[in-house]
Amino acid sequence: MIGRYILQPEVMGVLASQEKGAGGEIQLTDAMSRMIGEQAFHGLTFAGTRYDCGDKAGFLHANLAMALEREDLADEVELFASNLLAARQLRSAA
Repeated sequence: MIGRYILQPEVMGVLASQEKGAGGEIQLTDAMSRMIGEQAFHGLTFAGTRYDCGDKAGFLHANLAMALEREDLADEVELFASNLLAARQLRSAA
């Protein structure tokens, strides 16, 4: 689930009495489903790039992308990455 939530405190009471769901775990989405009709829910569609920072490669992707957007880091990070890639290509060719 890539969504993020801002929840009203009442959801904690629902979670406290929630039966285990998928994977034998108490599921937030099940509790939210029980609250539909009792509370307003609002959504926002995000337009942009999402990085999975729970994944090692995604964490590195996010850090590189953010560093390349910064004026104070972009040139140094780009040079570093270029040198790493060049060295890797040389090792692969040997």
